[in-house]
Amino acid sequence: MSNGNMNLTLKVWRQKNAQTAGKFVTYKADGISPDMSFLEMLDVVNESLIHKGEDPIHFDHDCREGICGMCSLYINGHPHGPKRAITTCQLHMRSFHDGQTITIEPWRAAPFPIIKDLAVDRSAFDRIQQAGGYVSVNTGGVPDANEIPIPKVIADEAFNSATCIGCGACVAACKNASAMLFVSAKISQLGMLPQGQPERYRRVQSMVAQMDEEGFGNCTNTGACEAECPKEISLTNISRMNNDYFSAKLFRQEELHEQGHGEG
Repeated sequence: MSNGNMNLTLKVWRQKNAQTAGKFVTYKADGISPDMSFLEMLDVVNESLIHKGEDPIHFDHDCREGICGMCSLYINGHPHGPKRAITTCQLHMRSFHDGQTITIEPWRAAPFPIIKDLAVDRSAFDRIQQAGGYVSVNTGGVPDANEIPIPKVIADEAFNSATCIGCGACVAACKNASAMLFVSAKISQLGMLPQGQPERYRRVQSMVAQMDEEGFGNCTNTGACEAECPKEISLTNISRMNNDYFSAKLFRQEELHEQGHGEG
């Protein structure tokens, strides 16, 4: 190490596509500044690989500001790396030390098939949101919608749920690859507001059904999802979702019972 820079060993998962077998490949990352972000470090490694005529490491990224959730990497056994409440793009190399070996993997979940190397297909999350992530109430323009009185506690809780960026860290952290933290956050985001009430119970049933269809596992109740979430989404959302789900089933049974009596 010189000038405060670090020499690192990277063990990176390389895989051509979802149909082929993958393996770890070891690379040297020398002269890395502690002030670099983790993605900038990977950029430097990729520049070296391209210069040598080798295939660069594929990984997802976009905003590099902790907003989009695309920089989903499993680093030394943790989604988004060793620091709490940050995404991979917000992780800096000063979180590691000179001579350290860093293992970098993609999300490991069947509903997130590997596209290439560290990039996975997370369109399952999109389909879950499409199943119920909308409201039918016409609130008019922005000023009209803002005039709807909402208690501050409810508004704050809905906003906190809305900070979920859909990165999938909760799935990667769960031994069952459960998506319940993500799904419950999206359900809370809409279901707690007055505009979201008409679809409240239909929404939870549709989104949970889609989650199951995508192949995500059951909740383990270990709290690993909350611990690894870069936006610190609360487990309270899962409890709320479960309550709405069972209420929806109860209301449905009551409707069927009433319809049966009406036909009689």
